[in-house]
Amino acid sequence: MEPDDIFMKREDLMRHLEEESKVFDNLEVKAAFKAIDRKDFLHDDYKVEAYEDYPLPTLEGQTISQPTTVAFMLELLDPQEGDIVLDIGSGSGWVTALLGHMVGPEGRVIGLEIKPELVKQSKINLKKYSKLNLPVEIRQADKETGLYKEGPYNRIISGASFPTKEDAPVELLLQLAQGGVMVVPVGDSLFKFEKVSDEEVVETEFEGFTFVPYIS
Repeated sequence: MEPDDIFMKREDLMRHLEEESKVFDNLEVKAAFKAIDRKDFLHDDYKVEAYEDYPLPTLEGQTISQPTTVAFMLELLDPQEGDIVLDIGSGSGWVTALLGHMVGPEGRVIGLEIKPELVKQSKINLKKYSKLNLPVEIRQADKETGLYKEGPYNRIISGASFPTKEDAPVELLLQLAQGGVMVVPVGDSLFKFEKVSDEEVVETEFEGFTFVPYIS
């Protein structure tokens, strides 16, 4: 048996996500996964493991998230065509590209990344999809939580975990448009915030997740 044969193929991962993880209820999420290949956002040393359902290392000690977790987060976020989306901790650019596919040419996705080498690498990775004209851009993050000047956003997502809800989600909610949705990890839980109005936010918690910590 060749070494590559011990790992899942792309079609195996798609089948696993649909039949076992059951995270393809949203057909737009499934279509994005079919169009955007996780392998294109990995370091060469890990490409053989691209279709395994677990996190993998990227540059700067960061990780590219588990496919099941990413699909679940995108289903919670439910971005629509034409949405403006902020992707915090965009890493190697995989989720940013998935979001770009989902919002379509009339939408806009801004990926924020604090690690300069990942900013550089994610831009290289996204160029592999230049023919798709994904409406995405990667920006170097600074000490600001989020990016006020480009908001408000219809959707906000984070690939890194905040220690407490007071550390960021409250501030990020101010950048979320009315009717918008935010999906962010806090500690070991994943939270979905739905901004009904400036005075009302519906919060749902999903426990049992592990993410890299948010770096400011």
